[in-house]
Amino acid sequence: MTIAERVVKNGSASVDELVELTGVSAMTVYRDIEALEEAGVLLRHRGQVTAVATGLNEIAASIRVNQNAESKQQVARVVADWIRPGSSILVDDSTTALWVLRLLEVLPITVVTNSMLVARELERRSGVRLFVTGGEYQAWAESMLGQTTTDVIAGIRADYCLMSASGISDLQCFHPYEDCVQVKRAMMRSAAQSILLLDHTKLDRRALHTFASLTDFSRVVVDAATPDTAVADYRERGVQIVKASG
Repeated sequence: MTIAERVVKNGSASVDELVELTGVSAMTVYRDIEALEEAGVLLRHRGQVTAVATGLNEIAASIRVNQNAESKQQVARVVADWIRPGSSILVDDSTTALWVLRLLEVLPITVVTNSMLVARELERRSGVRLFVTGGEYQAWAESMLGQTTTDVIAGIRADYCLMSASGISDLQCFHPYEDCVQVKRAMMRSAAQSILLLDHTKLDRRALHTFASLTDFSRVVVDAATPDTAVADYRERGVQIVKASG
């Protein structure tokens, strides 16, 4: 099994594991990883090698949170201004939604999430009432997924749900994993308003599963680098879209 095959199959691997797997020197492994990084296949972060998101896989949430951070903050600032004190918010493992919570100053709020990344961010925040769903913990997403998770969400009624997508194509929202798709659909059903948070890198990109149309969302917020032509096209097709400023 090659380095790329091992990492894509398992989601991630340490450099030491790859050295043991291949039986070659650490220097050789690092050289191969560097070539795969340049090819856009793998990403190295703190000694851990992770598969770059494609139509069939998604990279770890702890790494995604710092990718395209400026664009995510642009989107997050727009959404944070809409949230009012006393609101209840459903949040999945979307790292852009995590930036909304970081920027949010209105209190009190109630947050319901399946994401341990979100839970750890909020666990000591005064004025935040935090509910964490049950379910099977999936380390790559740092989230709970599965039937138990969606059953808990089905019993919630929230003011907002905040989420993103792995890709957007022809108004359809895509994600590579069915378990995550089921959580997103459940959250949309349980929220009065569903808000989709996107940076421009998600446009014209597909994955294995669809979970909604852009027109299913109360509002879609995109970053400043999103082409005006794309924004205009979405508006003409009935999408309630807002473009963040730079």
